[in-house]
Amino acid sequence: MSEDREALLQYYGASRARLVAAIDGLDDTVLAEPSLDGWSVKDHLAHIASWDELRATEVDRISAGYDSTWRTTEDQSVAFGAMSYELRRGLSLAQVRWELTTSRARLLEAIAAATPRGLNPALYGEAGLRSGHEDEHSTWIERRRGEQHA
Repeated sequence: MSEDREALLQYYGASRARLVAAIDGLDDTVLAEPSLDGWSVKDHLAHIASWDELRATEVDRISAGYDSTWRTTEDQSVAFGAMSYELRRGLSLAQVRWELTTSRARLLEAIAAATPRGLNPALYGEAGLRSGHEDEHSTWIERRRGEQHA
């Protein structure tokens, strides 16, 4: 069964609004401070951007009639996360903000243009069509903010 395109677009809009609210008002020092399980808020944002990039490419690929290339094992997923962290952790906050914005725009464009096949969640691997991944990171950031004010 295919996802409803508009519901999926609204889902990703709400997920991003929650993330933006979680980081609202945090200054650059706090965003760059490594404190969330060794990651900074900036690192979490860069990580989310990397998964948006993958997800957008998967939507395009599956819409074109091809198979997912992200049917990973748990070990592969963990290894990818670690590699992505290492590759992106040196990026400036300005670039991470740009990456976050442009990767989400690309994902939304891919969903808006997806074929019915591209909206079939059963065809996706680790970079699934609908993901709670961003909400998990928002929860970590919200928790960090709560700890700072406790």
